[in-house]
Amino acid sequence: MSGRRRATSGGRRGNELRPLRIRRRFTQAAPGSVLIEMGRTVVLCTASLEAEVPSWRQASGLGWLTAEYSMLPGATSPRRPRSRAGHTDSRGTEIQRLIGRVLRAAVDFTRLGPFTITIDCDVLQADGGTRTAAINGGFVALVDAVRWGRRQGWLKGNPIRAAVAAVSVGLVQGRVVLDLDYAQDSQAEVDLNVAMTDGGDFVEVQGTGEQATFSEAQLRRMLAAGRRGTAQILAAQRRALRSAGR
Repeated sequence: MSGRRRATSGGRRGNELRPLRIRRRFTQAAPGSVLIEMGRTVVLCTASLEAEVPSWRQASGLGWLTAEYSMLPGATSPRRPRSRAGHTDSRGTEIQRLIGRVLRAAVDFTRLGPFTITIDCDVLQADGGTRTAAINGGFVALVDAVRWGRRQGWLKGNPIRAAVAAVSVGLVQGRVVLDLDYAQDSQAEVDLNVAMTDGGDFVEVQGTGEQATFSEAQLRRMLAAGRRGTAQILAAQRRALRSAGR
């Protein structure tokens, strides 16, 4: 049996995703609302549509998408201090910028027109992979917000040009492990986040040698695992979006 397939914590094999659940219409106020669970990581993602764009975007005729990310105090143990109003720590700022970049790859801003979509991602429970879970749930919420905007007559066409998904991959004791939980992430020698479109293109790859360097061959193996993982997540997103919607 290859190292890539050996059982990891909880009996999950290294090439397997954690259990994935996507629940749409979790709240009623936002046009798009998704509760996503990847293993024990739980994130609430909402998508709101507003008939305005940032001032620097107004003359372009193009729309915009932005994202915000936060972790609730009780999402981890011990408790995290609550963020002050209007303040995001450096980690949260980096994550919400990543979420925004990846989700913007899904949108044709010419077809969106003078509207802004805001994706809010709130981590209810953290056990590794919160940024990738936020991207995966955020995309489903984005699609629901676009569908709502078209029903309202705000959007004349479909601005979604691609589906996007993301997953973490790492080297743990020299083995490639997909979709790291916190215990695996904390001992990983290398940590990689892979975001891809349903057309097979990479949107973003973030890789860091946390405790060691890594070879080109190891990088290729991690990217291959990320490709397989994102393909499975994209399929789960499609199934969720085919389910009865408002």
